[in-house]
Amino acid sequence: MKKLVSLSAVLLTVFLILVLANSLISRGSEFPEAPYFVLQDLNGNEITLDDFNGKVLFINFWATWCPPCREEIPGFVSMYEIYNEEGMEILGVSLDRKGPEIVKKFAEMYEINYPMAMGTNQFIQDYQPGQYIPTTIIIDQQGRIRDRHVGYLDKTILEKYFLQLSQ
Repeated sequence: MKKLVSLSAVLLTVFLILVLANSLISRGSEFPEAPYFVLQDLNGNEITLDDFNGKVLFINFWATWCPPCREEIPGFVSMYEIYNEEGMEILGVSLDRKGPEIVKKFAEMYEINYPMAMGTNQFIQDYQPGQYIPTTIIIDQQGRIRDRHVGYLDKTILEKYFLQLSQ
């Protein structure tokens, strides 16, 4: 009888461990995979989602004419400088309709040190930033969309997202 109770306790423990492990594994899959993309940077070079494998990626939808976008850029520049070697990537996706030349001049003026690209209709459709900019899509090291931040993103919040997801 004691052996039966002991065996039952062991089996129950194994069962609970398996249920907990399955729960933790499926929790990670509740975040959707980031759609694959191919964009052109401001110099015409190809940028793909694969370029950011294993990194925490912040896709920032913005425009040169947008005041909160302009306001958040210096914080992005400083955080990228500090954390790029540790796995932070930022991709600035401009929604300017006047083309890459205006964005290139803006990037030089603001000394933007992270990759920049022009948004395409397909990219916007795939990532659905919404109707307001700036909007930042946050992608973890496994390529899953973890959050969508609408509006100005302060550098301390950017840093907090990165430190949380880079562990």
